[in-house]
Amino acid sequence: MSQDTTVKVKSKAIIDAVEPTEDTLSSRGGLSLVARFLRHGGWVEQIAAGFTGLRKSRKGQPVAEVFKQLICFFFDGSRRHVVHFDHLKQDAGHAAVIESTPRQMISSHAVKRFFMAFRQHHLPKFRVLLRSWFITQLRIERPDVVVLGLDSVVLDNDEALKREGVHPTYRKVKGFEPLQLSWGRQVVDVLFRSGSRHSNHGDDALLMIQRAVKAIRAFYRADVPIIVRMDAGFMDQKIFGWCESEQVGYICGGKLYADIKAVAAAFEPAGWSRLERPGQIWQYVEWADRRGDWKRFRRVIYSRPFYENRQMLLDFARPDNLIYTNLGMGSRMDEGLGAEWLSAAGIISAYHERGSDELVHRAFKDFGFEQLPFHRFVANAAFYYVMMLSFVLFELFKQKVCSPVIDTCAYASSLRRRLIDQAAKIVRHAGRITLKVPRAVYEHLHFHLLWQNSAATG
Repeated sequence: MSQDTTVKVKSKAIIDAVEPTEDTLSSRGGLSLVARFLRHGGWVEQIAAGFTGLRKSRKGQPVAEVFKQLICFFFDGSRRHVVHFDHLKQDAGHAAVIESTPRQMISSHAVKRFFMAFRQHHLPKFRVLLRSWFITQLRIERPDVVVLGLDSVVLDNDEALKREGVHPTYRKVKGFEPLQLSWGRQVVDVLFRSGSRHSNHGDDALLMIQRAVKAIRAFYRADVPIIVRMDAGFMDQKIFGWCESEQVGYICGGKLYADIKAVAAAFEPAGWSRLERPGQIWQYVEWADRRGDWKRFRRVIYSRPFYENRQMLLDFARPDNLIYTNLGMGSRMDEGLGAEWLSAAGIISAYHERGSDELVHRAFKDFGFEQLPFHRFVANAAFYYVMMLSFVLFELFKQKVCSPVIDTCAYASSLRRRLIDQAAKIVRHAGRITLKVPRAVYEHLHFHLLWQNSAATG
């Protein structure tokens, strides 16, 4: 029989006891970069400037301090309930890492009182601020063409308690349906709405486009080409007519009515053109179309995939697309656009890129949450707008602070795991406060570089 060669060694690293410590520790050391980013960028002050009247008594915390703690709460994302503020109020390490004192920490009751103080006239101020930050980014990046994406987003509150404004939506769940305008990963404007408001309810979409175009031309460039991408839910003669009169381009999905399909079916095979992309081939044809009460004909492009995932598709299985556009019609607007925006192939490609616009919705839901905490509609609207402002700051934080270390396309869950959820110790000595992080984290994340970037955002 073979002998047992196992050597029993007593480890010197075994923990024998546990004791409390008076050291100031935090498991969210990365929030120090967020607090520093907010302070040096002046973001909190910009938000609080429009809501100073919400503070009814000097006994409460300043509005700017409340907004800072709310933004850090959304950045943290470890809990999604307002009662978590009661735990944070008792956590001296959290207070230190976000550059607040324990006495300044707000409770869940203070948060509830804060949002219940909002009224309907406060809500447009959030939207003005979003457009202002958007214009600032335009001036920094200076694009030659501004491409906006318009869409509605469903917030699923189907399992929440009864809320004002929660109604059945097109996704067959009860919830809210905000309208959102985006530019790349930047949110331009949002309108918080009840679930009964469909995509193109009333003049919501048209007014949102008008405000954005006015801001772009007044504060960025009056001659910059502007293109709005929309799905078939926004197929509206009023929107099309205004864009045409104001020299704004639109690429909008269309509804596949029976007469549209009949016109497409009447084209001979030789009349169809081909658009090839890696792994995909599209067939398309175009003509001028005018719906029943339209006052003019408009360019329409009918496209269908020739095969999918290297598998040929039969006619009945082809997901056809219809696109309405005013691009390439010889208007003055076409002069500032290249051929890639005017050809049918380019327009189809641009419409397919709407998928990148929808990634903003996915990123927002990964950052925040859909179930809102209050019964009153206005309180939930204010909560949603603060969450949206925090999301926009999160995207700017990735771009301005984290880009040397973390990809700007990273979702919130990834950045939180890699950067925010790091152990840290806050030490006070000789009149200075020092944040200490493990050396492995300090070197791996180039924490010194992130620290410098967070102070260079003003």
